Amino acid sequence: MGTTQAGGGATVRRLLLGTQLRKLREARGVSREEAGYSIRASESKISRMELGRVGFKERDVADLLTLYGVDAEQERANVLGLVRDANATSWWHEYGDVLPTWFQNYLGLEEAAAEIRSYEIQFVHGLLQTPDYARAVITAGCQGHGIGPEEIERRVEVRLKRQDLLTTEHPPRLLAVLDEAALRRPWGGPELMQAQLDRLLELSELPNVRLQVMPLGSAGLSAESGAFSVLGFTEADLVDVVYLEQFTTALYVDKPAEVAEYRQAMDGLAADSLSPERTRELLHSVRQEL
Repeated sequence: MGTTQAGGGATVRRLLLGTQLRKLREARGVSREEAGYSIRASESKISRMELGRVGFKERDVADLLTLYGVDAEQERANVLGLVRDANATSWWHEYGDVLPTWFQNYLGLEEAAAEIRSYEIQFVHGLLQTPDYARAVITAGCQGHGIGPEEIERRVEVRLKRQDLLTTEHPPRLLAVLDEAALRRPWGGPELMQAQLDRLLELSELPNVRLQVMPLGSAGLSAESGAFSVLGFTEADLVDVVYLEQFTTALYVDKPAEVAEYRQAMDGLAADSLSPERTRELLHSVRQEL
């Protein structure tokens, strides 16, 4: 078993390794199907490897390097060294019994990101939730699924551990655009929501956090767009990723043209929303109403 990595280190290395393997394959003119055949795997397995969505076996990577004509000992050693780092265990693996694989993938991307830009409609963003708010939302989502209090608490723990990101030595920049309706949805009653609003006011003062509210009655994209997040990375070889969470799975978009559309949409949402200063005024106002 590998060592635990902080800051999304294993995820970054997995993404970098996948990108490197893709470039080597394309430079050699090898199809994914041919690459899969060489390691006794499917074309889709090669695709997942190149996207950094699965673990890597050192033997498989060595066979691929041979297929791609990488014979230099030092170059092979550098790539194979990434395999060990890419397979390191991250903190959320101990919660694997309560987290679906598709969300574990997101946690890795979130920790590796230098910038997170998110639009939320129904809920306060997970990185900004209080424990009681998180518990209320998660409990509601688990109703009718036979999920007991212990599992709910473990899911709450995961959500709270994610929040350590915002106060690390090198935290990501977070732009959170929040629909006003989420502030007025009474999760758990007035006291719980007052505490959540206080938390938003506190976090909005962090230098790496920009919180903006899309006011009720505002026209434009908010009427037709669902929630989404755009994650950006500092590593030159890593492309931005759009995360779209669905009921039982998630969609990851990384084609540059499509990512650019979501980035443009986020720019429009931010422009149509209240400024950070006016957002804080609205938070105070909603709190007083409660």
